[in-house]
Amino acid sequence: MKAVSVINKNFLQLSNNYLFAEIAKRVKEYKENHADEKVISLGIGDVTRPLPPAITDAMHKAVDELGVQSTFRGYGPERGYDFLREAIIEGDFKSRGVEMDASEVFVNDGAKSDTGNIGDILSADCTIGITDPAYPVYIDSNRMAGRQVEFISDACSVPDHKIDVVYLCYPNNPTGEVLTREMLTRWVEWAQQQGALLLYDAAYEAFIRDEAVPHSIYEIPGARSCAIEFHSFSKTAGFTGVRCGYTVIPKDLGELNHLWERRQCTKFNGASYIAQRGAEAVYSAEGRKQTRAIIDYYMENARLMTESLTACGYEVRGGKNAPYLWVKTPAGCDSWAFFDKLLNECSLVCTPGVGFGKQGEGYVRFTAFGEREDCIEAMKRIQALA
Repeated sequence: MKAVSVINKNFLQLSNNYLFAEIAKRVKEYKENHADEKVISLGIGDVTRPLPPAITDAMHKAVDELGVQSTFRGYGPERGYDFLREAIIEGDFKSRGVEMDASEVFVNDGAKSDTGNIGDILSADCTIGITDPAYPVYIDSNRMAGRQVEFISDACSVPDHKIDVVYLCYPNNPTGEVLTREMLTRWVEWAQQQGALLLYDAAYEAFIRDEAVPHSIYEIPGARSCAIEFHSFSKTAGFTGVRCGYTVIPKDLGELNHLWERRQCTKFNGASYIAQRGAEAVYSAEGRKQTRAIIDYYMENARLMTESLTACGYEVRGGKNAPYLWVKTPAGCDSWAFFDKLLNECSLVCTPGVGFGKQGEGYVRFTAFGEREDCIEAMKRIQALA
């Protein structure tokens, strides 16, 4: 039997390289030819600050527990441990006046997994609406399943027709922009009228500074009946290497809550006990204080970078309620060309906007997750280039 006869041909519709794999390839080639140059990466959104002490202390304690017979744990519950789900409800929802039941919270190994895997419980015939530009996982995971994808160019205006499922990510990756309460209310009302499902990626909600911007879609009346929400500890608490997050599927969505539990029981063994104890510590008094200090550090990077780029004459969006800066490329220079220019002339890595969709052409994304000294040095290099 030839392998070609058993492959999922939907994969053949994907671009040859995942965006960040292509970036890594180009950076690797550059480093091989410029071994003496210090390359500064402000491209891929990985964090650089170490885990806060409150979290590492909790994880050390969890490790010790696993080394003792009386406190050893094996497989954990697929939904996640009660101690973490209860902390999530108290810290992220009840504190904002949102009622949530533990049976509606599913702990995962990071938001990326669930934003892609959620399609397992959706019909292959669903039309998927995705704002352009967008995080590539939304697009690729649905194309892998053979679903029709429709791009939405302006998230501030709801569609004038039915779309079965719509991904919304706010604060947005890659643009760093946000939706006000009024804008998000329009989306919820549209979804209710159309019988549509909203998939709300709130991975960057901890970076919100503007009080007019909701941290959760469930702050909007009626959202429980039309929205699933994804959260991550990756950027909030530096868990990119630890891997933990959670998904909320309200029981108001009927069978979807049960179907997701059934899916998880079949395909997911749960996040580790150590990771979940670390995540629980995020909600402690010290954990909140320490993670807030790290978020403030990154947002100060964003402020410094925005000021420097603006002074150089670049048009900059984002950076105020999110750790991403969406920067317009110079006239006549497309996204990949500007990426190559910054890499080859400044030893600086950004992310080409076109990698997030057609509407991203003519922009690049910078992240504020670097070390302060690197962010300052990167801006000096761009100033010299200008």
